[in-house]
Amino acid sequence: MFGFLQADGHLSQGRGQKGQLAAEINVRDIHILREFQQLTPYYSSITERVRRTNFAEAHHSATWSLCSLEARTIVNEFGIPYGKKSFSVEPPRTDFSRPDYLRGIIDADGSLGWTAQGFPFLSLTSASTAIAAYLCDYGKTITHRERTISRNTRDGVYNVCYYKEAAQLLAAHLYYDGCLSLNHKKANADSIQQWIRPADMRVAPPRRRWTVQDDQELLRLGDAAAAAVALNRTEQSCSMRLWRIQSGHVLVPPQ
Repeated sequence: MFGFLQADGHLSQGRGQKGQLAAEINVRDIHILREFQQLTPYYSSITERVRRTNFAEAHHSATWSLCSLEARTIVNEFGIPYGKKSFSVEPPRTDFSRPDYLRGIIDADGSLGWTAQGFPFLSLTSASTAIAAYLCDYGKTITHRERTISRNTRDGVYNVCYYKEAAQLLAAHLYYDGCLSLNHKKANADSIQQWIRPADMRVAPPRRRWTVQDDQELLRLGDAAAAAVALNRTEQSCSMRLWRIQSGHVLVPPQ
């Protein structure tokens, strides 16, 4: 619940002690807002509205609202800031359930299902460095697949993606039976478990990261073919890395 509200909720502050914590979602997912009402020991309300948006002539949404000052103070201390929060949110600095927290984040800002090519995928789009890095760290623990993050140039957000078996492992771990989640996300998490890798589909080996020592040896040799033998890499990989270093895309400290 907290992960979902941290990603898709909004904490606002008015005059004096006025304010509210609210989350507005498509009415098809109103079931999770009703669960929030049951889980929260403070009065909260759910309202519906139909309005015109950039994407639909009649968008039907449901909004869960909680106004208690005590409740707002608690969630604010745990990591939901007032106002805009896309870049600043981070995992709570207290004990919490990691899979439940990340499932809430994925429910709100992630996607899972099938690619156009028919492969399972699970992804997260986030402007928060801390959230994207946290998923990469936890995802590596579950899938043994490493992911690195960088903001895309178009809108400055991170896109963390898992495919095929890695997506299946992470989805099964996060969306366990009986968990609190959006129904359609849980259905997709169950659906992608049916995928089986074709016998003739190659499994890509784990990616080898370039170390400082590798870069220094590559520069010392100055030749992709020689470096390929010395570093046990392909000549193409060494050639591309050498170009990136010499063109200034990668900085290498002197020996």
